[in-house]
Amino acid sequence: MNNPFETIEARLSNIECLILDLKHSKITASDNDRWLSMNDLCEYLPGHPVKATIYGKVQRRELPHKKIGKRLAFRKSEIDNWLASQGRKTVSEIAASSGTHFVKRKGGNA
Repeated sequence: MNNPFETIEARLSNIECLILDLKHSKITASDNDRWLSMNDLCEYLPGHPVKATIYGKVQRRELPHKKIGKRLAFRKSEIDNWLASQGRKTVSEIAASSGTHFVKRKGGNA
Protein backbone atom coordinates (compact mmCIF):
# COMPACT_ATOMS: atom_id res chain seq x y z
CA MET A 1 0.00 0.00 0.00
CA ASN A 2 1.24 3.51 -0.83
CA ASN A 3 2.37 5.88 1.82
CA PRO A 4 -0.41 8.50 2.27
CA PHE A 5 2.18 11.29 2.43
CA GLU A 6 3.66 10.27 -0.92
CA THR A 7 0.18 10.30 -2.45
CA ILE A 8 -0.52 13.77 -1.07
CA GLU A 9 2.87 15.04 -2.23
CA ALA A 10 2.29 13.68 -5.74
CA ARG A 11 -1.15 15.30 -5.93
CA LEU A 12 0.20 18.64 -4.68
CA SER A 13 2.97 18.48 -7.24
CA ASN A 14 0.40 17.84 -9.98
CA ILE A 15 -1.73 20.79 -8.79
CA GLU A 16 1.35 23.03 -8.73
CA CYS A 17 2.17 22.10 -12.33
CA LEU A 18 -1.41 22.84 -13.42
CA ILE A 19 -1.35 26.25 -11.71
CA LEU A 20 1.98 27.15 -13.32
CA ASP A 21 0.66 26.13 -16.76
CA LEU A 22 -2.46 28.23 -16.27
CA LYS A 23 -0.42 31.22 -15.09
CA HIS A 24 1.90 30.92 -18.09
CA SER A 25 -0.99 30.76 -20.57
CA LYS A 26 -2.58 33.91 -19.06
CA ILE A 27 0.73 35.80 -19.24
CA THR A 28 1.24 34.79 -22.87
CA ALA A 29 -2.28 35.84 -23.90
CA SER A 30 -2.21 39.17 -22.08
CA ASP A 31 1.32 39.96 -23.31
CA ASN A 32 0.05 40.06 -26.92
CA ASP A 33 -2.71 42.52 -26.05
CA ARG A 34 -0.60 44.91 -24.05
CA TRP A 35 -0.03 48.49 -25.11
CA LEU A 36 3.43 49.85 -25.85
CA SER A 37 4.52 53.41 -25.25
CA MET A 38 6.84 55.19 -27.66
CA ASN A 39 9.86 54.23 -25.54
CA ASP A 40 8.66 50.61 -25.27
CA LEU A 41 8.19 50.46 -29.04
CA CYS A 42 11.68 51.83 -29.73
CA GLU A 43 13.12 49.10 -27.49
CA TYR A 44 10.88 46.38 -28.97
CA LEU A 45 11.46 46.98 -32.68
CA PRO A 46 14.48 45.38 -34.36
CA GLY A 47 17.33 47.84 -34.72
CA HIS A 48 15.88 50.01 -31.92
CA PRO A 49 14.92 52.98 -34.13
CA VAL A 50 14.92 56.47 -32.66
CA LYS A 51 11.67 58.28 -31.85
CA ALA A 52 11.95 60.52 -34.93
CA THR A 53 11.83 57.42 -37.17
CA ILE A 54 8.70 56.17 -35.41
CA TYR A 55 7.04 59.60 -35.61
CA GLY A 56 7.75 59.68 -39.36
CA LYS A 57 6.16 56.26 -39.88
CA VAL A 58 3.13 57.34 -37.82
CA GLN A 59 2.77 60.54 -39.83
CA ARG A 60 2.89 58.58 -43.12
CA ARG A 61 0.40 56.07 -41.60
CA GLU A 62 2.84 53.21 -42.14
CA LEU A 63 2.70 52.01 -38.55
CA PRO A 64 -0.48 50.89 -36.70
CA HIS A 65 -1.11 53.18 -33.74
CA LYS A 66 -3.72 54.83 -31.57
CA LYS A 67 -3.66 58.34 -30.20
CA ILE A 68 -4.77 58.52 -26.59
CA GLY A 69 -4.96 62.15 -25.60
CA LYS A 70 -1.68 63.65 -26.73
CA ARG A 71 0.24 60.39 -26.57
CA LEU A 72 0.73 57.64 -29.10
CA ALA A 73 0.08 54.04 -28.11
CA PHE A 74 0.87 50.86 -29.99
CA ARG A 75 -0.78 47.45 -29.48
CA LYS A 76 1.89 44.74 -29.42
CA SER A 77 -0.19 42.28 -31.48
CA GLU A 78 -0.71 44.91 -34.23
CA ILE A 79 3.01 45.71 -34.26
CA ASP A 80 3.82 42.00 -34.54
CA ASN A 81 1.45 41.67 -37.53
CA TRP A 82 2.97 44.77 -39.11
CA LEU A 83 6.48 43.37 -38.65
CA ALA A 84 5.42 40.06 -40.20
CA SER A 85 4.08 41.86 -43.27
CA GLN A 86 7.32 43.79 -43.83
CA GLY A 87 10.16 42.45 -45.90
CA ARG A 88 10.89 41.51 -49.43
CA LYS A 89 8.91 39.01 -51.44
CA THR A 90 10.58 35.82 -52.58
CA VAL A 91 11.03 35.10 -56.29
CA SER A 92 8.24 32.52 -56.18
CA GLU A 93 5.86 35.01 -54.48
CA ILE A 94 6.60 37.60 -57.17
CA ALA A 95 6.12 35.04 -59.94
CA ALA A 96 2.82 33.88 -58.44
CA SER A 97 1.44 37.40 -58.08
CA SER A 98 2.66 38.52 -61.53
CA GLY A 99 1.22 35.39 -63.15
CA THR A 100 -2.14 36.17 -61.59
CA HIS A 101 -1.87 39.78 -62.72
CA PHE A 102 -1.20 38.83 -66.34
CA VAL A 103 -4.00 36.28 -66.38
CA LYS A 104 -6.46 38.87 -65.06
CA ARG A 105 -5.27 41.45 -67.55
CA LYS A 106 -5.38 39.09 -70.48
CA GLY A 107 -8.87 37.94 -69.51
CA GLY A 108 -10.00 41.55 -69.18
CA ASN A 109 -8.72 42.50 -72.65
CA ALA A 110 -10.22 39.51 -74.43
